[in-house]
Amino acid sequence: MSETLQLLINGLLLGSILALGAVGATMIFGILRFAHFAHGDFMTVGAYSALLFVSALGLPVLAALPVAMLMTAGVAVAVDQVVYRRIRRVAPVILLISSFATALILRSLVQMIWGSSNQVYVSGIQLPWRFGPITLKPDHLIIFAAAVVLVVLTHLFLTRTRMGKAMRAMSDNMDLALVTGIPAERVIMWTWAVGGALAAAAGVFLAMDTRLHPNMGWTLLLPIFAATILGGIGRPYGAILGGFVIGCAMELSTLIIPGAYKPGVAFAIMVLTLIVRPQGIIRGTL
Repeated sequence: MSETLQLLINGLLLGSILALGAVGATMIFGILRFAHFAHGDFMTVGAYSALLFVSALGLPVLAALPVAMLMTAGVAVAVDQVVYRRIRRVAPVILLISSFATALILRSLVQMIWGSSNQVYVSGIQLPWRFGPITLKPDHLIIFAAAVVLVVLTHLFLTRTRMGKAMRAMSDNMDLALVTGIPAERVIMWTWAVGGALAAAAGVFLAMDTRLHPNMGWTLLLPIFAATILGGIGRPYGAILGGFVIGCAMELSTLIIPGAYKPGVAFAIMVLTLIVRPQGIIRGTL
């Protein structure tokens, strides 16, 4: 029982990271209508951007987080303007191939700048808190609390601001939104900025929980897509729910299968969702 509870806590932690990544991915799909394969590498860029300020200026990780989010948002907008803007009207498979190539380029740049070895924000061992048989590191509470704050801020942005409402309108019906005068290019830029910022936060939290390495975002791309599909493509709230479900399922699966097969659990859930309920848990748009 205690082992199951510990794994459930670990699953909620992983789920909060997946949820942030999935929200950004589902927003991009909801408005631009393509699966962005480089989204995991935006997470990597965000994690290493924070490392730049932590190592060079000695900032705490949470102080470097907003700067890393802004930098990654800028990278996401730049990638859209340089690469995707020119080919938005072509066949979706071309966009998929382009996003895969973008992922390889971003990963290679990270390796060229920071190297390919594992790195950490803070060296040393963090003593966990013990609550009976349950152990919890202080960073885990920080990650979960910060993820909840970012989810709430995203909700407020989508529901209370003019740009957020414009993004929801374009996701629902792009042609109608354009007729009513919504500035499409500005909305698309904001979509990339918000998606990139959330991916950066997910990358920083993943690095806090584990280590930094150039493939860290790529390894989470499958669980992020699984969370997106499970929650309902184009539904941020569904992506949040899907992230927690996938995270808990991956961790609890280690009770019966080796931990190396955790990504296979996410893949199995994704395939089952596509077969049984392709619209996801929450059907609809932003």
